[in-house]
Order: sequence, then structure tokens, then C-alpha cells
Amino acid sequence: MTEKPLLSVRLSANYPNKPGVLRDVELDVARGEILGLVGQSGCGKSTLTLALLRLLHLKGGTAEGLIHLGGRDLMRLSEREMRAVRGKEIGLVLQSAVSALNPALRIGTQLEEAWNVHQRGAQHEGTMAILAALNDVSLPAEIEFLRRYPRQLSVGQAQRVLIAMAVLHRPSLLIADEPTSALDLITQSEILKLFAQLSRKFGMSILYVSHDLLSVATISHRTAVLHEGKIIECRQTAELFRSPSHPYTRELVRALPVAPTFSAQAAAAR
Repeated sequence: MTEKPLLSVRLSANYPNKPGVLRDVELDVARGEILGLVGQSGCGKSTLTLALLRLLHLKGGTAEGLIHLGGRDLMRLSEREMRAVRGKEIGLVLQSAVSALNPALRIGTQLEEAWNVHQRGAQHEGTMAILAALNDVSLPAEIEFLRRYPRQLSVGQAQRVLIAMAVLHRPSLLIADEPTSALDLITQSEILKLFAQLSRKFGMSILYVSHDLLSVATISHRTAVLHEGKIIECRQTAELFRSPSHPYTRELVRALPVAPTFSAQAAAAR
């Protein structure tokens, strides 16, 4: 019997002045799978991310449909129940660590706040969990590192802090929203390998959202293409890039400066 996916989505979304931003989007993410979601700016990627977290109303939007996570329909949960889901069952890594981290607070303080939202217990338990999360993302698992401020970190280190914060509670689903767009090529490669390692280590599903086809090809088991608010194609990554069936996908692939290397993808993502 085929295992049910961790995440099943059937969503439409609108803004008051822009209806049909998402139109019957259908998306499934298997347990332990890295699913790439690719599309150009304005296609609805950020709207989908906010809708999955039930935060679209903060931008004035509305969503309807279903979001099944582990068998529960998140659309039916109260806001109080959703606060227990965000950060614990669904982790989020944003594009810019510079804007996501509070420049006035030490790294340790920000990680402690993230821990205390969902956990209660002795302080040393939280400290041990935080140090373990730093180790998971290849940062110094040291008290001295926790005393630093964001300005004392490189961009790559700051992004790893965000990832540590997102996986602190070992969520079943991690949403990575354009997480490498502000990074240089070498750091991008390191962060992509890190996502693949975390997925393997914890059996974590990852929805990797990006406009960068090469990064999607490098890390994803399957790739979904979002165009004008609809998923127009979703297949095994190597198959999709080698023989895209939709005209828009063919246009995207033709625009690549180099062809993706799928042997690297297989080694990194699996």
C-alpha cells in the first residue's frame, strides 16, 4: 500500500485587488522528500508559502481549500492551534537572514525565544537542544558563539542560524523560501548540501521554493512548476529537466546557462 504523503495541498487564493493568485493548486510532499517549487517572480510562490502557514491574511489575502499535514486539515484549525504548528511541525527558512534576525539581540537569546515558544523545562535542556541544532548546521556548538550578535556573523553563518532555528524542534516539514538567493555561489552550494543532509538525518520533508532552476535541480527529488497561479507540471526532477512537457517549462529550461548535473543531485538529495 502506498504511504500517504506528509503534506497534501489543494488551494486557491485571492487578494482584494488581484483575484486568482492561486488557482486550484494541487501539491503533495512525501515523507522525507525534497520537493522543489519553481516559478518566476509574481507567479504565486510567496502567496502559497503564506497560505500553508495560514498567514495570508496578514497580506490582506484569503485562501480556500485544504492543507493536510500528517492527516490533519490545517484549514480547520483555530489560530491558537496553528500557533502550536508553526515552528514545531512546520519550520520556515526565509530569504534574508539580515532582515529575519533581530540585530539588537544575541544569537543565543533569539534561539532561546524560539525554543521557549514550544517547550517548557529546565534552562539547561534548552541550551543543550540549541547547541545540538548549531552542530546540525555546522556552526560552533559553543556558548561563546551564542553570545555573538548578528552583525558579527558572515551572511552564510547568519543563514545557518536561521536554519538551526527552523529545525530546532525537528519539524516534519521545512519550508525554505528562496533561502540561497542572497548568497554567493560557494555558500549556496554549502547550504544546499546542508538541506539535503538535514532531510536525510531527520527524515524531514522539505518544500524548497525558488526561482533558481539550477539550485532546484541540484537538491530536489521532484520539481513542481508554478505558472500564473497554477501547477503546470510536477515530475521527477531529472525527467522534468530532460524532457519538459509544458511550453513554459521548456522555456525555463532553455534559459539555463548550463545543463543541470543530476548525478550530483542524486548524491546530495538522496
